[in-house]
Amino acid sequence: MTQPPRPHPPTPATAPAEHQATGEPVHRLVDVPGGRIHLVEQGTGPLVLLVHGFPESWRSWRHLLPALAAAGHRAVAIDVRGYGRSSKPDAVEEYRMLAHVADNVAVVRALGEETATVVGHDWGSTIAANSALLRPDVFTAVGLLGVPYQPRGGPRPTDIFSMIGGPDEFYVSYFQRPGRAEAEIEADIRGWLAGFYASLDGKTGVPEDGDSPFFIPAGAKMSDRFVRGARPDWLTDDELDAIAEEFERTGFTGALNRYRNADRDWEDLAAWDGAPIRQPSLFIGGQRDASTTWLADAIAAFPTTLPGLTASHLLEGCGHWLQEERPDEVARILIAWLGGGGVAG
Repeated sequence: MTQPPRPHPPTPATAPAEHQATGEPVHRLVDVPGGRIHLVEQGTGPLVLLVHGFPESWRSWRHLLPALAAAGHRAVAIDVRGYGRSSKPDAVEEYRMLAHVADNVAVVRALGEETATVVGHDWGSTIAANSALLRPDVFTAVGLLGVPYQPRGGPRPTDIFSMIGGPDEFYVSYFQRPGRAEAEIEADIRGWLAGFYASLDGKTGVPEDGDSPFFIPAGAKMSDRFVRGARPDWLTDDELDAIAEEFERTGFTGALNRYRNADRDWEDLAAWDGAPIRQPSLFIGGQRDASTTWLADAIAAFPTTLPGLTASHLLEGCGHWLQEERPDEVARILIAWLGGGGVAG
């Protein structure tokens, strides 16, 4: 049986006193098994660990960091391994779910804490859910944004992906072969990101009767079905430049390697087949996010899979980028849940 990782705690990294007093964000690198994780910290109080998704970085939480800090929390947003200034191992298997869980545990320990609430978006939601599932001793509550919890189960994931989409290729299958998606994305990182963000945004996204970018015709590229000539309100030139510059420096392989571990995760997590997450939990979804449509059955199963669920919200007209599209609303929901939803402080 594969056991959840229990890394040795690294030396705690405590914020300088002046930053604790002023509440300014602090950047640092902390040790994790086999590498380092870059994080941005703001505020003091109970620890809230924020985990981004694809293709993002700690910056996706930039609006929530000061809001959580002002509400009396120690908010910490990480660059997931493979992103930003965090370590980028070469081997595909170094991006398995067990490695991400170990990273999260090590970050909590490096910050001198014993427990934390973990909140994730997109892939970060799945990482947060598995962190809570495998290490309930560390992660005492879990918030899931965009992607609902689905317990491990069913057939091998790549077999499922190969059957989705009919004559078109499902995007997760498209991402499987190393170098293939990189060749498309890295030819124009800034342009690809702009198109991807716009295509999944609640206001600028692909119309319901449009061709989905998640299904790629034979011989085509994913970006062939992106929205053209539109930009989400939140995606300013400066913000797009900041995101693109990080990926232009790091490339996309680390980010894409998360998708390339779907079968490995299915094998690693066999002992937790169908397992519920019992800690206090929160779900926030976007009404215009494909995840809430594809995974409607997972949301309907929450009474069984998330018996500790204390709040669930579907934001009308919102797309995939919840904390970018509706930062104030997401902050209000999250802070209310942290303060009154059964989450221990």
